[in-house]
Amino acid sequence: MGQLCGRCMQLLRDFVAFVQRMSSDLVHSIKECLTLISECSCLKQNNSKARQLYKPILQPHERVTAQEFLQHIETGFEMSPLGKDPLEALRTLAFSENPGLQQSAALYYLHMSQQMNIPLPVEHLEPFYALLRSADLEVQQMSSLSLVNFLLEGNIDRELVVQMGLLEPILDLLESEDPTVQCNSCACTMTLAVSESNREAIGAAQGVTPLLSLANSYDPRVQQNAVGAILNLTRSEKIQQVLCKEGALPVLALLLESPDLEVQYYSCAALSNVAANAQHHEAMLRPGNRFLLRTLISLLSSSVDKQVSSQACVCLRNLATSDIQAEMVAEDVLPKLRSLLASGSEDVRRASIALLWILSQHPHNQDTLACAELIQSLGTLLSAHRTDPVIVGHTACIIKNLSLSKNRQRIIESPCVEGLLQTMLSADIQEDSLHYVTACLAELAKQEGATLRMVQWMDEPLTKCLVRLAGQLEHTEASFQAASIIQHLIGHEKMMVLLKRHIREIQAYLKNFLAHQEIRFQQLGISTFCRLREDPEFSSAFRKSQIAKLLEQVRQQTEETQELLRAAICHEDS
Repeated sequence: MGQLCGRCMQLLRDFVAFVQRMSSDLVHSIKECLTLISECSCLKQNNSKARQLYKPILQPHERVTAQEFLQHIETGFEMSPLGKDPLEALRTLAFSENPGLQQSAALYYLHMSQQMNIPLPVEHLEPFYALLRSADLEVQQMSSLSLVNFLLEGNIDRELVVQMGLLEPILDLLESEDPTVQCNSCACTMTLAVSESNREAIGAAQGVTPLLSLANSYDPRVQQNAVGAILNLTRSEKIQQVLCKEGALPVLALLLESPDLEVQYYSCAALSNVAANAQHHEAMLRPGNRFLLRTLISLLSSSVDKQVSSQACVCLRNLATSDIQAEMVAEDVLPKLRSLLASGSEDVRRASIALLWILSQHPHNQDTLACAELIQSLGTLLSAHRTDPVIVGHTACIIKNLSLSKNRQRIIESPCVEGLLQTMLSADIQEDSLHYVTACLAELAKQEGATLRMVQWMDEPLTKCLVRLAGQLEHTEASFQAASIIQHLIGHEKMMVLLKRHIREIQAYLKNFLAHQEIRFQQLGISTFCRLREDPEFSSAFRKSQIAKLLEQVRQQTEETQELLRAAICHEDS
């Protein structure tokens, strides 16, 4: 065959190029056509119908199990609901691919959780894994609800639920689109988070993020359980770090304004737990953004639910570092706290008085706090609740702190002095509270005006109480403070008349003080002795007692101490 000429070769090359271009365009057109067809809704509807028409084949053994299980429910449920036979049947049904069989197992567990109040054997937790993992919505709803019921009734060990691997499917259900499933899985998580080990497991399994998302749910049930779960998680300092890192603080702060009281309370309590850890204060009270502080103070208003107000007080108390206290007072917190002191709720009264105690420790707040209205409220509170150790102890500490301010005269003229004195007569007063009361009175007794006020209210029962307390050296601080009060009251005619009825008891505690190892007791005993011996009756009684001998021993010890001190000082000088 001859060779093609140049012209024919060029024609052939042009034809090949034309075919290549046509093929490329054809392939592109075919692909574009197929893409458009595949994206058309008609095919999707057909596929959906095909899936809906598909039903898992019911295996022969599943059919037999279902029939036997139905017979068991009809005849033997009341006798052996947790026996071996129903357990095997539940396993078969739960792990089946047939939604109807899974629904039967889930319904059985739901019935048990609602009708029975007995512990669920550990073997019965195994089917829950398959039920919670089911693709059927009704199975998810029933199985998660039954698990909530068992947990709330205490019929399942919380740690065991996590150990059996059920935490993962529970947390996965948090991301369900069904509100009922969300609600139940949040409730499960909230109940599991009561346990410290479970809290760490939830944090490690990234359970915090979906809970924070559901805390903003529009379904009130879901939101309540999600915030409740977050509250339980905040009881762990380790998980607090995770929550703050995941952005929990702004979420909880905004929820303080929720119209739902339960959500308000849970979020406030969660913030209180976080605020108990000082390392989070900076994040909670960023300079220039006092939204949280102002919102908490607004929750102290009388129109707010008392449980929420109580938690707001606790949160503010935990946040009340010295830097923020001035801002609290500037935000007009005092009128709100005075109102809460008169609340009918014990929790509210205790929380508000504890916050006032914190505020009273700051010197810059004391003059502001020592207003006539607040001092009057404190006196009224003491009179009405003298058997409440929290109220008595905190009130006494507040009065003592405020007595250091320039407005101490208001305290002296208020019902506070009488309230403190009468509190000592309460048979129910605890040792700690008694210590705070006597310490406050001893501080006040250093002021002549307060001493006159005390003498005015002193009577036989109060005098007897003070002398008895001074003699109870097993209560070291209360004993010392009671004796100090007596020492300051000596010299007033009315008081001397009352004290003469207890000469023997006074001599006894003076002997104990003089023999005490602490110098402050010896010094108080000596000063009291010197003041009392100016009275003829006391002087006569002292001469007949062993007090002179004890004084001589103290003098000798003092001289020995002075000699040792002189020797030590001379050695240092040389």
